[in-house]
Amino acid sequence: MDLPRPELALVPRPRRLSARSGRFRLDRTTRLRVTPGAGPAAVLLRTLLAPATGLPLDSAADGAFVLALDPALTGLGDEGYGLTVSPQGVLLRAARPAGLLRGVQTVRQLLPYEALSGRPVRGVPWELPAVEITDVPRHAWRGSMLDVARHFQPVSYLRRYVDLLALHKLNVFHLHLTDDQGWRMPVAAHPRLTEVGGRRAESMVGPAGSDRFDGVPHGGSYTRAELRALVAYAAERGVSVLPETGVPGHVRAALAAYPELGTDPARRLDVWTHWGVCENVLGTGENVLDFFRTVLDEVMDVFPSPYVHIGGDEVPTTEWELSPAARARAAREGLAGPRALHPWFIARLAEHLVRAGRRPVVWAESGVALPLDCTVMSWRDPAHARAAALRGHQVVHADHRATYFDYPRGAGPGEPPAQPGVVVDLRAVHEVDLAPPTPQAASRVLGAQGQLWTEFVRTPEHIEYLTFPRLCALAERVWDGTSGWRDFTARLAGHRARLDALDVPHAAPPPGPPVSFPHTPHHPSRLPLGRESYRKDPA
Repeated sequence: MDLPRPELALVPRPRRLSARSGRFRLDRTTRLRVTPGAGPAAVLLRTLLAPATGLPLDSAADGAFVLALDPALTGLGDEGYGLTVSPQGVLLRAARPAGLLRGVQTVRQLLPYEALSGRPVRGVPWELPAVEITDVPRHAWRGSMLDVARHFQPVSYLRRYVDLLALHKLNVFHLHLTDDQGWRMPVAAHPRLTEVGGRRAESMVGPAGSDRFDGVPHGGSYTRAELRALVAYAAERGVSVLPETGVPGHVRAALAAYPELGTDPARRLDVWTHWGVCENVLGTGENVLDFFRTVLDEVMDVFPSPYVHIGGDEVPTTEWELSPAARARAAREGLAGPRALHPWFIARLAEHLVRAGRRPVVWAESGVALPLDCTVMSWRDPAHARAAALRGHQVVHADHRATYFDYPRGAGPGEPPAQPGVVVDLRAVHEVDLAPPTPQAASRVLGAQGQLWTEFVRTPEHIEYLTFPRLCALAERVWDGTSGWRDFTARLAGHRARLDALDVPHAAPPPGPPVSFPHTPHHPSRLPLGRESYRKDPA
């Protein structure tokens, strides 16, 4: 199949691109001229191009490929860049370091598609087409969430996931670290969170309500060193890691480790092996709040992100309504009843984050009023996002009908197991509604992100099959936001060759039985090591 020229298949589409005549060839004589402050971008360029091209791209004062940081280019903002390619040389400029990193990804995409391969490629002329590009993102928040609580993935795979986000100019990696089915975040003050909460007896393998279990223990947790290294790796690519340790629901793994945190301290629970919404919630005593303030202190120590996610969704209130202690707490706080403990609990931990100079992020829920310091992730209905923006909240769109990638990509019989519910196809993602409710509230709409919950998703191959090419459409929407459907799909036809070069499964499934992905459970003490070893089964 004839593919479009790489410059006609950039994803996301640059704000402005003009083609010029001629080409610039990268070879062993090519040198980089790196101005002060542009060093990290030069390192990233070499790192990304070396596996396929083998080019050293050494530095020289008279190099024809110039990377320049110029704070006077204020019109480019924090992440914009200008790129000029002529037969004589290349000039990549930005006002801020992040802009240079975005430009490096565009340079990578302008090269022949094979440039993205992780293996040496012979016989390909590494040429850049002559172009003039000025590029500035439309939205500041361009993210993707990966749930590692339901099914654990080693840090070696998370690094690959970060690379895929950076290629598409996404800048937030939302890491969902805790849930009913597993706790992956190390907390030195409370080690049983991972020792007990990081491992469950088995997983449900059938669709919701089927009561089919695999009988295979599943577990895993990260070390502080692993997570700090991931944060540094992501920062080198212009990606911020947003941690999520959710409260006061989705906490069964924490309750299994520390029963005294629950509404019935004498009760003993296991790490949940079911999917769905667990009825168990946290108690409301000061000991519980202090416990999770300590958790957040350790989260903030590992993750420098200005935003910290504290969950807040799907909180059944039955246990509070039945608990004398919870009812008494509601009365002491002057609340209307136990149901009001949901926003009250969130507000207490949000206050702790704000005092530490961070911004709390919370999933939006119907009827739950949040402090204005909270950034709201709206997942149930876009109307929640609009209402939150009008109230004065910062808003991130996460509509489940357009950004939940655990839903199937299509309705065909060959589709692999996915979350029961609506089909979220490529066009639905491309058309996600990010319009602000009023022009005055436009600055409060930060952007959008995709979500991949992993109840039915065990392997990297399955993660990437569900994520791509849908994440390409989301990246297009939050970076440019003006391209039509035909324009996007025409460019995507070429961009799929890049996904092929990266070994990302993305094609439509064949008709027939559901696609199955191999699975070997990870064990916390025997994780695969090395950048590419996430594809190998643990010993």
